[in-house]
Amino acid sequence: MARLVSAFALLCFIFSSVAFANPVHTGYQEPAQEIIDIVDAAPAPGASLSPNGDVLLVLDYPALPTLVDLAASEYRLAGMRINPDNQTISQSRYVSGFRLLNIADGSSRTIRGLPQNMRAMGMSWSPDGKTIAFLNMEQNGTYLWRIDVERGRASQWSKAAVNAVWGAQIEWSHDSQSVYTLLVDAKRGAAPQRSRVPAAPVVTESRGRSAPARTYQDLLADSHDVALFDYYFSSQVARIDQRGRSHNLGKVGVINNISLAPNSEFILVTALQKPYSYAVPHFRFARNTVVWDKQGKPVYTVVEQGVADNLPIGFDVVVPDRRSISWRNDADATLVWAVAGDGGNSRAPADIRDRVYQLPAPFNAEPKLLAELETRYARLLAADGNTALVWERWWAERQERLWRISPDGDAEPVLVWERAYDDSYNDPGQPLTTTLENGRRVLLLDDGHLILTGTGASDEGDRPFIDRRNLLTGETERLWRSEAPYYERPWSLIDLENKVFLTQRESVDTPPDFYLRNLTDESLVALTNTAHPMPHTLDISRELVNYERADGLPMSANLFLPAGYDQERDGPLPTIVWAYPREYRSTAAAAQVSGSPYRFNRISYWNPQFLATQGYAVFDAATMPIVGEGDELPNDTFIEQLIMNSEAVINYGVERGVSDRNRFALGGHSYGAFMTANVLAHSDLFRAGIARSGAYNRSLTPFGFQREERTIWDDPALYQRMSPFFAAHQLKTPLLLIHGTDDNNSGTFPMQSERLYQAVKGNGGTVRLVMLPLESHGYRARESVLHMLWETVEWLDEFVKNAE
Repeated sequence: MARLVSAFALLCFIFSSVAFANPVHTGYQEPAQEIIDIVDAAPAPGASLSPNGDVLLVLDYPALPTLVDLAASEYRLAGMRINPDNQTISQSRYVSGFRLLNIADGSSRTIRGLPQNMRAMGMSWSPDGKTIAFLNMEQNGTYLWRIDVERGRASQWSKAAVNAVWGAQIEWSHDSQSVYTLLVDAKRGAAPQRSRVPAAPVVTESRGRSAPARTYQDLLADSHDVALFDYYFSSQVARIDQRGRSHNLGKVGVINNISLAPNSEFILVTALQKPYSYAVPHFRFARNTVVWDKQGKPVYTVVEQGVADNLPIGFDVVVPDRRSISWRNDADATLVWAVAGDGGNSRAPADIRDRVYQLPAPFNAEPKLLAELETRYARLLAADGNTALVWERWWAERQERLWRISPDGDAEPVLVWERAYDDSYNDPGQPLTTTLENGRRVLLLDDGHLILTGTGASDEGDRPFIDRRNLLTGETERLWRSEAPYYERPWSLIDLENKVFLTQRESVDTPPDFYLRNLTDESLVALTNTAHPMPHTLDISRELVNYERADGLPMSANLFLPAGYDQERDGPLPTIVWAYPREYRSTAAAAQVSGSPYRFNRISYWNPQFLATQGYAVFDAATMPIVGEGDELPNDTFIEQLIMNSEAVINYGVERGVSDRNRFALGGHSYGAFMTANVLAHSDLFRAGIARSGAYNRSLTPFGFQREERTIWDDPALYQRMSPFFAAHQLKTPLLLIHGTDDNNSGTFPMQSERLYQAVKGNGGTVRLVMLPLESHGYRARESVLHMLWETVEWLDEFVKNAE
């Protein structure tokens, strides 16, 4: 074992330099016009329903940003990327247009007075539904705006600069008269400047204290980073009244979250504490969570949590202190939290993993124990003091339990259901909530019944449903289910008595639109009528296909074929398979079909569906299950299962007559890129591969990766076997590597692609490396996306379509 780890270290050293060889000067290129039209098609709009269900706010999103947008100022601090000019998360997605839709008659209204070149985020309805608050990102600041719904008019609410480096935080008072938010400290002065002369060496040490950590990026590096973090992440909590005046509360601090009690009498405030860590991101920094009164005076300390840099590796591992702290949604001011019964270590034996407590204002009594759980607390949703639901989950076994408790009573918890949460076919759904007149969002109870909505996964694809379930007996009545040839999903309940729901309905050739569906009289009324965003793709066919791999495990994919394709006339086509491996603990869960054949056929440029315009057959979202049952873990046979999965989809395409066995390509993004390189290194099934933003050397992620909890020291052979980098001498199939130069995803450092390129090149393979400037894990700039598509088409045309 020691020799194997040493070999890893030696190889890492040999290939540690950046890949310089054989540059190719192309400039930014563009693909064919029909692909450009797919990229430039209008994005699908979003929507937000008012608390009383009478008005829908429709959100319009802009097209792709440009490289100029991506080149905006940016700081990378403690795992965050921010724009220091306007105090927001860097490259935040924003809304460029609003309109109001009346649910009763479907009439639409424009909104006057919106900011020019609007970049809105954080839309939030007031409890009475009369006002919508939002933040508008300007060049040099972010400001609070509001929309008067009845008048259909927008105006800037406050001149105070909002600090949105954590995202938009807007908390409405229960009377709808004011909002609470985080402001930039008006007295903070100029930003720290880095001295040309170092103040001190950067020193970290460890003296026998175990502190494993995943491979994080954008961490604090020195004292100047600490100063910048303090400067940009420090905020002033403030209440903004109806006249736009700011009322400062409490002291300025590095406050990353505020939550207003349902009765607006208290504020739950979490502030990060020094010293900060250079080894972990902000979400593991020390923090204090404190209750303030409405004047900003601290009245109760919920927890003082130390830096969490020494947690064991594992997906069920948590901090040992109070966590998941929130207000009980139905009560005036009652705190709810969980505490680990196993010290937070999921590998430690324990009968009780978590205990859930509550504590009402004035927070001077002993906390009340609500539930003792055998696995991890997930969330609590209350209807009232007599009825609340508590979810618990355990990742290692993919198990979920739901309990009914009486938070203000003494009744013992009652099990509502216990299930494998990766068993989509038997997912009972999620309970609906309702908004009370005081603005509180509570669990909806219909005469002792839950109203549940879910995706309705089945062998024939997803068929969303609405169920009514007796909370005491579990007896369930199906009220409605989506029917072919449509895919329709419940959006919100409008009228409980008459069973009227807002739904979103679509079909293969019809974009999603909003409808009012009355389950009592079975009527259906259209509220919107959206035009097809890319009519030139209408004749591209899509089919949900099913097949089996050699061991009998059912699999599926979405098959796209070119417009006008005739199998007898055109014969087998060059084909690409696009996939992403997923781990399962049972073959039953792995065999389940996901997706729907009736969803709108919006041709994607991110996945390779666009290649149907270029004469390719496309197997998109091809299932790539990696199964481990009993004592066997999924990754124990990772390579073998990848190859078996690949053979299955190839055989199906050939037997179906749409694919040429000698002209198949494989591709994927992130873990799909890792999959692609592995399959190409260990088989000759494909003629070419596309690997985007992947990680290929698992010795660079030694404390676990994806869903693997074992470290490299637990099983060094596993890490070597699963790393295509160590099989680069076998990688002879042409491979196109694409990566963003600024990838911030944990584990997928840009050097992963650079080093694999060097390894393949050094061993005589055919490989091309494309590094996209300014791009992160996903590519956003229009120029980058178009160039990525051009590279993809050129590579596949050369090595697949025109292969001899």
